[in-house]
Amino acid sequence: MSAGPDIRTAVREKYAEIATGEAAGCGCACDGIAQHIGYARQDLEDVPAGANLGLGCGNPLQHAAVRAGEAVLDLGSGAGMDAFLAARATGPGGRVIGVDMTPAMIEKARAHAAAGGFTNVEFRLGEIEQLPVADASVDVVISNCVINLSPEKDRVFREAFRVLRPGGRMLVSDLVLGRPLPEEIRSSVEAYVGCVAGASLREEYLGHIRTAGFTEVEVVEERTYGDSEVFGGAEWLRQAATAVTSAKVRAVKPPA
Repeated sequence: MSAGPDIRTAVREKYAEIATGEAAGCGCACDGIAQHIGYARQDLEDVPAGANLGLGCGNPLQHAAVRAGEAVLDLGSGAGMDAFLAARATGPGGRVIGVDMTPAMIEKARAHAAAGGFTNVEFRLGEIEQLPVADASVDVVISNCVINLSPEKDRVFREAFRVLRPGGRMLVSDLVLGRPLPEEIRSSVEAYVGCVAGASLREEYLGHIRTAGFTEVEVVEERTYGDSEVFGGAEWLRQAATAVTSAKVRAVKPPA
């Protein structure tokens, strides 16, 4: 499968449809599934209605330990769910930046921020491979089931490293592979925008993070699906379920 603009276009179009309600996401938007992958009921009550589109594969904030006054960057922020939760944690003295490449998602997130009175959150249109964020300007980078969609994961992690302050940390929740996928799945655009075909092998994924310069790289939580619990429906999804792992990975940018 080509790793160029065609994939980005397909992903952007798919997530624009999700933002406008024309298509469902890779997960389920119900609160029960959100709690199943790591969100507390209070989390769901603290975000504006409609911010949870069911696109995550875990709660990256569980292990991010966001502190009051910190600056947080959310890669692929979607409708803003994790950005809003981070804003609660960092408080009025901190700030949160969400970056997403889909204009419809940015519009949706900004509307949620206005409706919820979130004055310490902003959403910027951009690609996570070339972030519209200044060098060494954030304390924490989070991401939820997004980096698997990038055809240039090495660039994503280099950019995350660039924008973090020395001593800053990254916590991502993402889909990785325990074994290679069959060629018919790897070459499927549908499987790519469905968060599967673009996923890397687990060790390759961790290798990209280390190569970017991060240290203390560790998988702090991991789960396998093993059946159609999450990926039910299309045959390729059922085949992929046994290969896919949801991993929460923590890493640190070394102090200066």
